[in-house]
Amino acid sequence: MIYSNFQIFIVELIGTFILVVFATGSIVYSAQVGWTDGIWFAAIAPFVALIIGVYSFGKISLAHFNPAVTIGYFITGHISKIQVIWYFAAETIGALLGSLFVMSFIGNEENLGANTPNYDFSIFLIFPVEVLASGLLMAVIFVVVYSKGLRGFSGIAIGGIVGLDIFFLSIISGASMNPARAFAPALLSGVLDDLWLYWTAPFVGTMIVAILFRGKFERQRKEENS
Repeated sequence: MIYSNFQIFIVELIGTFILVVFATGSIVYSAQVGWTDGIWFAAIAPFVALIIGVYSFGKISLAHFNPAVTIGYFITGHISKIQVIWYFAAETIGALLGSLFVMSFIGNEENLGANTPNYDFSIFLIFPVEVLASGLLMAVIFVVVYSKGLRGFSGIAIGGIVGLDIFFLSIISGASMNPARAFAPALLSGVLDDLWLYWTAPFVGTMIVAILFRGKFERQRKEENS
């Protein structure tokens, strides 16, 4: 079944909204209750959100919920130029609505859950780590799409790599992997100093992986059409 750009827009908006509420709301709630080991909650929450999003909307939109992932899908030829605009709009609006929801119904601690790199480390480590986290996410997405599509354990795999990236790498780079998720809480809390990192490194990571996978998908399409 072929879905319209408007249908894609709606499910991407909803999916990004859910992701941002879970990802940032978990950080805000952990701060409210004083959890010192809130990293577990911050890693599990987006894992659950992505399981919901992938299995609910994957057949319609491929479940991007992330502008950096959208660019990766564009490079591999899964979506058109005009669709990039639809995706970007949906992801940005969904993220902003998600942060507004968190601010209205959960709280505004920790700058609404905005990503923050750890400047105890050098920027020459922080930037590559954020590139790595985003690249790993894109690689897992492409592996499940190339092998079986967004079926089976795909939601668990995609949500799992996000959770693992957050658990192991957020202590260095903040592990956003997602420019929209980083943008919304930063904008609404007025903490914009680190947005340059999350508007560059995730795109670098997903673009590198997309270029590496592009040939595989081109061969796959030729085989399917032959």
